[in-house]
Amino acid sequence: MSIFNKSLLRICLFLPFLATLQAQSTSRQLTPLLEQKTIEPGLLHHLLGEYLVSRSPKLPPLPARAEEWTAQANDIRRNLLQDVVYRGWPQEWIEAPLHFREVGPPQEHRGYRLQKLLLQIVPGLQIPALLYEPTGDRRPLPAVLNVNGHARGPGKAVEYKQKRCISLARRGVMALNLEWLGCGELFHPENSHWFGAHLDLVGANAIGLFYLAMRKGLDYLEHHPRVDPQRLAVTGLSGGGWQTIILSSLDERVAVSVPVAGYSALISRIERPQDTGDIEQNATDLLRGQDYSTLTAMRAPKPTLLIYNAEDECCFRAPLVRPYIYDEVKPFFALFGKGDHLGWHENTDPSTHNYQRDNRLQAYRHLSRHFGLGTWDREDPVDQEIQSYEELVVGFPDDNLTILGVARHLADRHLREAAPQGGRPVEDLEERRARLRSLVRFHPVEVKHGWALHNTRNRGVESYSYRIHFSDGLIASALWGKGIATGEGAPASILLLDEGKANASQPASDRINRGEQVLVVDLILTGEAQPRRRNASDSHRYAQLLATVGDRPLGIRASHLLALAKWLKDHQGASEVRVEAQGFRSQAVALLGAALDPTPFSEIRVEMGMKSLSHLLAKPVRYSEAPELFCLGLFPEFDLKRLISLAKPVPVEQRFDSSDSGD
Repeated sequence: MSIFNKSLLRICLFLPFLATLQAQSTSRQLTPLLEQKTIEPGLLHHLLGEYLVSRSPKLPPLPARAEEWTAQANDIRRNLLQDVVYRGWPQEWIEAPLHFREVGPPQEHRGYRLQKLLLQIVPGLQIPALLYEPTGDRRPLPAVLNVNGHARGPGKAVEYKQKRCISLARRGVMALNLEWLGCGELFHPENSHWFGAHLDLVGANAIGLFYLAMRKGLDYLEHHPRVDPQRLAVTGLSGGGWQTIILSSLDERVAVSVPVAGYSALISRIERPQDTGDIEQNATDLLRGQDYSTLTAMRAPKPTLLIYNAEDECCFRAPLVRPYIYDEVKPFFALFGKGDHLGWHENTDPSTHNYQRDNRLQAYRHLSRHFGLGTWDREDPVDQEIQSYEELVVGFPDDNLTILGVARHLADRHLREAAPQGGRPVEDLEERRARLRSLVRFHPVEVKHGWALHNTRNRGVESYSYRIHFSDGLIASALWGKGIATGEGAPASILLLDEGKANASQPASDRINRGEQVLVVDLILTGEAQPRRRNASDSHRYAQLLATVGDRPLGIRASHLLALAKWLKDHQGASEVRVEAQGFRSQAVALLGAALDPTPFSEIRVEMGMKSLSHLLAKPVRYSEAPELFCLGLFPEFDLKRLISLAKPVPVEQRFDSSDSGD
């Protein structure tokens, strides 16, 4: 062979290698592309708001007759208690007789005595309470259950609540002052209301614990020998106002109700995310089919006074919430000829978040009118009767359970009850998958349009930055890329990272250099696709609202993943699609997607995952860190190993976070 021909051969052999070198991507090359924004500020809030508005329950049409509304309200009440409030709670806990203990001798004061109490809510959990009992008069007395708001430090000892209870007792009204979970004596890190999400995870709707806590107070008053059970009332500020309307609408024993600055219709929360509230106020499925306006209408025709503050710096400003929970509800009371039984008071002194003198006087007049207590236009000075937090401490056992403790107890109980007796019964695969679809409220969606906003084509790599619009009205942010020389039909990898796609430059580069297409995605509530307010993530607020109207954020994210896999095959010609997930949030989405429908996937690979959903309880993981994972009932029915079994024949490779202690 001539020297020329040998040289030509060497060049021909070297050209493919040279082309390969030129096609190599680097993480440095991809980093600015992955950091490029595709979602404008405010767009997520708008789209999530529109999504929620389309699912917001409406106040039922006004019936022609009062009897029709009574029957309808009874149905709503029964269904809410059975299907929502008590969902997943042991029946023996729900039906348990009242257990209470008097702590120490009563304190004698002018016109009343003060008795410290402990009430058992569920086995292992007791809450402190104070009973303000009028002295002298032995006739059956009206009684008021006084529930706390988020007075975290002082709790039941907060000044305005003490004044109200003392004034009621001196007027001849029994007043029970309940401590609230997470407040006062129960102020403990594991009593943070956000640990209600962990109750959801183990299958017990979080609202059930809060409901039992206030209901036990009403049980105590009803059975007290000096109380007239026909004259029971409930009142409270803020979170106490929320407790008031929940208990008053669902427990027919409540004759008179005075919620103060405690709730709004869902539309108000969508309009003003700062009014969202805690997880119990947006309990899973609570607003699926009915709203807080419906709960207010369910009070008809029983006396109900709504008190709000005109310039409330916390939440629920009077003029902004009134149209939905008062103006629209008033006709339901008028049906019974009792239009005046739904009252409204807008506080302008001090106008802020309060249950001070003006609001207390409004409550006294309302109670006096409907309990026959005579004229009550002033509040006697009681400042000298106010006691310190320490003086009002009741105390409770050192091993008293917390909210998180109850969740862990229920998880252990589920595991014991699910322990195989001669092996788990064989279940039909499609029946299990149908049950999973129902549990995560899965609804198939499609990619409606991929908005190509940016592109590159240089140094051997081409890319497109997309804002992906799904048929359900929600969006994701994505970067698609491949080598310029990569042929048609190349396999594709979808990369999901808990830390967001901006951190995916190295794994994305690796897949491109393997001759694959790659799609790096921020699904809704993560990365660039998480709504933000004041530079902080608002994902946990929207996750609550999605769950309360009946959706499951985890199911939504899985449906989007499946839609993207189909889109890669249909529109990018991918011959197969694998998923690479980093972090336990992405792990759960990937495993759930494959469990719901394995057909689009060739492989699932997990980095930094968890071995079991029990990790969320053991660590514990905070709700705000992974709000979609706290899906009602997911852990006892479909832990990760069961999802993997449903994903077969898709191979699943997992590497776990070294800090994970799950089984």
